[in-house]
Amino acid sequence: MSSSANAVLQAEPAPIRACTVSRDVQIFDLLIEDMEAALGEAWGDLGFSDALSFLEQPDAGDLEFIAIALDAEDEADLSLVIDIVAAAKARDIKVILITEDVSPASLHKLLKEGGDEFVPYPLPEGELVRAITRSRQPAHAAPVDDVPDENRTKIKATGDRSGVVIPVQGMAGGTGSTTLAVNLAWELAGVDGADAARVVLLDLDLQSGSVSTYLDLPRREAVLELLSNTDAMDSDAFMQALLTFQDKLQVLTSPSDLIPLDLIGPGDVQKLIEIARTNFDYVVIDMPKTVVEWTETVLSEAHIYLATLELDMRSAQNTLRLKRAMQAEDLPFDKFRFALNRAPGFTDLSGKSRVKRLAESLGIAIEVLLPDGGKPVAQQADHGVPLGVGVPKNALRKEIMKLARSIHEINVGEEVEGRKKARKT
Repeated sequence: MSSSANAVLQAEPAPIRACTVSRDVQIFDLLIEDMEAALGEAWGDLGFSDALSFLEQPDAGDLEFIAIALDAEDEADLSLVIDIVAAAKARDIKVILITEDVSPASLHKLLKEGGDEFVPYPLPEGELVRAITRSRQPAHAAPVDDVPDENRTKIKATGDRSGVVIPVQGMAGGTGSTTLAVNLAWELAGVDGADAARVVLLDLDLQSGSVSTYLDLPRREAVLELLSNTDAMDSDAFMQALLTFQDKLQVLTSPSDLIPLDLIGPGDVQKLIEIARTNFDYVVIDMPKTVVEWTETVLSEAHIYLATLELDMRSAQNTLRLKRAMQAEDLPFDKFRFALNRAPGFTDLSGKSRVKRLAESLGIAIEVLLPDGGKPVAQQADHGVPLGVGVPKNALRKEIMKLARSIHEINVGEEVEGRKKARKT
């Protein structure tokens, strides 16, 4: 065989379409696997010191994206990483950030400086491929967070309210905290008929929040942008990130991407709640199941803090641990109002006795008894409608409606009393 024929048979090396950039890519072994699965051999690897010089070379013009992998040790070189991001953006190269144990402040800065996508490490299944797909979206295409007109919030910021803050947290998974948060917010939005209250529902379960599913609302890129730069957040930016359900309930969904719970800190959450309560009469917050560094912030801002539990050992143990932690830190545990999900019926004397023993053993008062609404509860969640819309006569819906009315009556009574005192002074 001639040498020319042999040359024809030799495969051309695949062009490099992407590069990882890290201190040592071997630290991120899952990233190597996912890059090979997504790109085969059409990717390379650069160290931080080499990345800047490479991005100035003509060959860098063929890159679609760079994947910058960071851990806590790399925060000391954050200025160099920011320079790499800037160099990539100057060449119109997308930047995917892959971080492990990086502080929220550093992540904020990198996203603000031009990071296009964020993926936590260890990499969730398929998340890198989804990030790559989003990064390849042409600039003229409709934005990822484009939403139908009927879901766009039409109300404007007022800044003249002093809303009631009502977080809802489950003492264990599956105790109905999101069901309560969504349906309580919906009932509050309609509790006063024609003179309806302004209600916003914040989904702060940043990783597994499902409020958007329960109300059939799209998740928005605007939410991550809002949370990533709260320094620039004002009432107008907050309102623009909201979606509406049937023009009655305003919703801040959890972000479209999986993000770390510490992406936001206590200061970010305090500002978010403050802007929400100055524009709405009620601020209902669906909390993550875990206690995070900003849980104390939410508790301090809350007027009442609803906690859902069930008649089982896991709920009892977690409630007791939470109570001890709150009291050890001298936090306002008295703000907690416990709601028992799937509570025994009126005629179930044995079940009612168990509820009493549970409350006594934990040293708490179980003030809200939520009946088992049966299969329709899960069905309505899957259909993306509140119980009051889909099954208005459901027993669980009726109890949540009573709770909403009780909260509203107390709030209105306090407002009237406050105005009377103001006139006297």
